[in-house]
Amino acid sequence: MSEVTQAEKKEYQKYIKKVTPTHNLWLQMGKAFLVGGIICCIGQFLLNTGSNMGMDEKTAGSFCSLILILASVLLTGFHLFPSLVKWGGAGALVPITGFANAVAAPALEYQKEGQVFGIGCKIFTIAGPVILYGIITSWAVGLVFWLLQMWGFSV
Repeated sequence: MSEVTQAEKKEYQKYIKKVTPTHNLWLQMGKAFLVGGIICCIGQFLLNTGSNMGMDEKTAGSFCSLILILASVLLTGFHLFPSLVKWGGAGALVPITGFANAVAAPALEYQKEGQVFGIGCKIFTIAGPVILYGIITSWAVGLVFWLLQMWGFSV
């Protein structure tokens, strides 16, 4: 084995520095804030629109959720949502839009494998663990809450 020279090490370090992406934390946070804020403003607009159309608060909330999910799935289907996430980071992954994307993206990716073995088996690849751990966590929190009430603590 030959020894690696200092020049080769320096050249390698230059290469690593060139290919390693650099991130500006403040810029990323600003973009996430902007994108998340716009999504939330759209949601508030939909809530207000539903209320102005005569819907009660619960129905307007459902209307808003459905429209945000539909928009997220359509953007995923047209391959625009990944670009939005790349630019806006976590701001685009506001829970309802990010979760809709997490369900729709595997369905699109595996559709070529067929309805059963493609879409049916892979649709919850990303969202499945979220659902599972969400249910387990809510069960555990409910159990703790119930036990505290049984022991006379008011929560």
